[in-house]
Amino acid sequence: VQLQASGGGLVQAGESLRLSCAASGGIFSINAMGWYRQAPGKQRELVAAILSRGITDYADSVKGRFTIARDNAKNTVYLQMNSLKPEDTAVYSCNADIITREGTRSGTYWGQGTQVTVSS
Repeated sequence: VQLQASGGGLVQAGESLRLSCAASGGIFSINAMGWYRQAPGKQRELVAAILSRGITDYADSVKGRFTIARDNAKNTVYLQMNSLKPEDTAVYSCNADIITREGTRSGTYWGQGTQVTVSS
């Protein structure tokens, strides 16, 4: 199983970015998918999560600015980030609770991080 994240970059405050994370490799189904971030010197925090039926949850700091969505047919989760602030600067990582076809490799998987930098 692999999770491949993309979409990070350098933007100015107030601009937008869209992150994508695609899962592949023997997947039967995916339960929760989420995005986390870790800024230098800080602990990793949950940014947003989405269940298979579309129920979402957001960190208070991003509510109203970020939107998480998923395409179950593509095993992909997205994070649309609008009105970005310098304090959103961090490495963003995706994860997913995956049920594999053979079951033995089911578990929580992580993608590689993607850097988001917001300049003031």
